[in-house]
Amino acid sequence: MEESGLQSKFEGGVLPIFLFCLWAPLLLTITLCLAFPFVICTVIRWVCDNALIGGKRYRFKGTAGELFGRWIIWFLLSIITLGIYSFWSTRNQIRWVIENIEMVD
Repeated sequence: MEESGLQSKFEGGVLPIFLFCLWAPLLLTITLCLAFPFVICTVIRWVCDNALIGGKRYRFKGTAGELFGRWIIWFLLSIITLGIYSFWSTRNQIRWVIENIEMVD
């Protein structure tokens, strides 16, 4: 494989992952999974803040509020279609995440 000189690395520590594994399930249980968009945005933001990809830094600009409205619609459509729409909602969620990541450097 050819060396391009552009480095990719992840600088995040173990402690935030450990803490996330403690509070996320608790938060999701307490809110009956209504905090799911908040959890997703928190994780994606942390990953972007701690990643260097091809020598570039990235930032996640999406908010839990934006995702929540979409998530409710996708969830309801999945229920109405007996789970069939869940394939499209998963794709839509991934698309939304990617569209909300921008290069900083």
